[in-house]
Amino acid sequence: MEKNHVVNSLSPWNKGKLIGQKPPLKLHEIWSIRIRLEMANRDRDLALFNLAIDSKLRSCDLVKLRVSDIAHGSHILGPVNTNPIGPAGTIFLSSKAE
Repeated sequence: MEKNHVVNSLSPWNKGKLIGQKPPLKLHEIWSIRIRLEMANRDRDLALFNLAIDSKLRSCDLVKLRVSDIAHGSHILGPVNTNPIGPAGTIFLSSKAE
């Protein structure tokens, strides 16, 4: 009776991969992502992507936002404090889509 042996690789999972902070997206990369999201009719993802890019929010701050943080009914609120504990991370949201 033969046994199949699984050989565990001893090399790290991130060998040869870029680690650390990634370079920022280039303008043409941002527009290609926006266009692909529009073509796929992914309105929610497009809105989140636009908010993240335009407000320069980190993803951990973006997912903490609630609708009540930025709007009350049909009225869009003014400045939003993204970090109530630490230094002010205030962003301004406009009612116009740019």
